[in-house]
Amino acid sequence: MANMTGTLTTARVRRTSLPHALLRLEGAAIFFGAIALYADAGWSWLAFVALLFAPDLGMIGYLAGPRTGAAVYDVVHFYGLPVALGVIGLLTDTPVAAQIATVWIAHIGMDRALGYGLKYATGFKDTHIQRL
Repeated sequence: MANMTGTLTTARVRRTSLPHALLRLEGAAIFFGAIALYADAGWSWLAFVALLFAPDLGMIGYLAGPRTGAAVYDVVHFYGLPVALGVIGLLTDTPVAAQIATVWIAHIGMDRALGYGLKYATGFKDTHIQRL
């Protein structure tokens, strides 16, 4: 899309920028890396499929409004929590915690690869990667 002077709109520039592409590639790398770790651990693929979309339950927060929805969604889609859970699982020899953490990380990576980022309180479609 171009405005009347022929320059690209801000939204178009963001979608075609190097940072945008790198964020999406990074998400894909994390997604496939998590899948490789999951496969190497020999965990159940049925459990993987069952847990893969569980973090999206965070969207329920939007029933309380965009500010609460964004906060809940962002907390659930922040890498720090599943990484902490995975570390705790490894340190305490609790494989199920490491398994859940790996699927959770895969989910976040998948979302980032598809362009779904952390949300702003202005609305579900406003993310740190792009406007959906």
